[in-house]
Amino acid sequence: MKRREFTLAASALALLPTAQASDDAMRAAIRAWAGRDPAPGALQIDIAALVENGNAVPVRVAAAEPVVGLALFTPLNPEPDVVHVAFGAAAVAAVRPEFSTRMRLARSQRVVAVAKAADGRCWQAGVDVVVTLAACVEP
Repeated sequence: MKRREFTLAASALALLPTAQASDDAMRAAIRAWAGRDPAPGALQIDIAALVENGNAVPVRVAAAEPVVGLALFTPLNPEPDVVHVAFGAAAVAAVRPEFSTRMRLARSQRVVAVAKAADGRCWQAGVDVVVTLAACVEP
């Protein structure tokens, strides 16, 4: 790689937006996905309250009523959006839509799940998780 190519690549990298970990960034991401600020509501979030290693934390989210989408957000990870799950028309009739995944946690924080119903209603619930060995850390 020539010096000029390196300089151009470094300049382009510097122009990329930086990830910002904050409650405000998470609220903005929730608003962008849900279209509004969700009210508190009933969502089941199955995640350990104490996590030894934040690199692969199992989590399960379930809604008590039919929804068209579920999402997970974290305020202290480099990116607040963890996952968005959309359910098709057949799933809207399902009694309990849910999903399971593994996520990385940068440090101890509140994990927030948001549900979106077909009629436009949105609600959220959160769980505080303590992480002893953090993930998503930059050197």
